[in-house]
Amino acid sequence: MSLSLRAGLVLLGLLSVADVVGPLTTDGDHPPMWVALVGAALGLASLVCVVAAWRGSRRAVLPLVVLRLASALSAVPAFFVDDVPSGILALVVVFIAATLAGAALVSGSGSRSAVPA
Repeated sequence: MSLSLRAGLVLLGLLSVADVVGPLTTDGDHPPMWVALVGAALGLASLVCVVAAWRGSRRAVLPLVVLRLASALSAVPAFFVDDVPSGILALVVVFIAATLAGAALVSGSGSRSAVPA
């Protein structure tokens, strides 16, 4: 397992854990409880994929990336709601950036192209 794959899996795993505990940390408004519950479901499914990918399943990487990108996209509406505190918006930016970085790390760690350079 490459270093970039391991780093990406750790990063996406930490983001997944943050999603799973989201319903315990929300005030019910930021994010709304239903958003936190959807995030928790995405986080739990992502953790299953992280474990499978860590154990060597390359087939788990694509669903993992899709789940984490869906989770990041679920945070985008925070930029369009008027009463979201600036601290929450900063966390959303960090969350999205970390998701993109983790997705790039796990996606870029695949096998080399079959076409010679």
